[in-house]
Amino acid sequence: MLNRSALIVHPKQPYIDWALQLDDSGLAPNSDSERTIYLLPEYDDEFDALKTLSEAYDIVFEAELAAWHTEESDWPKNRTFAMFRDWFVYEFHSIVEDLCGYAVEDDEASF
Repeated sequence: MLNRSALIVHPKQPYIDWALQLDDSGLAPNSDSERTIYLLPEYDDEFDALKTLSEAYDIVFEAELAAWHTEESDWPKNRTFAMFRDWFVYEFHSIVEDLCGYAVEDDEASF
């Protein structure tokens, strides 16, 4: 078991509306499709998990925006934690098991 918890995020309607206004292809994120999982520090209770998210939401928010559209000038301005909660459903999971027999590697780590 890892000394991490997991945060699973998927879009709500405001995110989908934002994505749809970027082009007229009709393609939009699907809230039922594959979700992103972020690793967070371990937490003792839901209050601690929410506190951690309130301190890191901007990183998650930017990652979710960039996953759909990389032009930052088109991203919503003045993103707040309240806005994050309006735009995304999130779930905390306190247990993360690593079933692989090899080290975790970050392919985006800078050395």
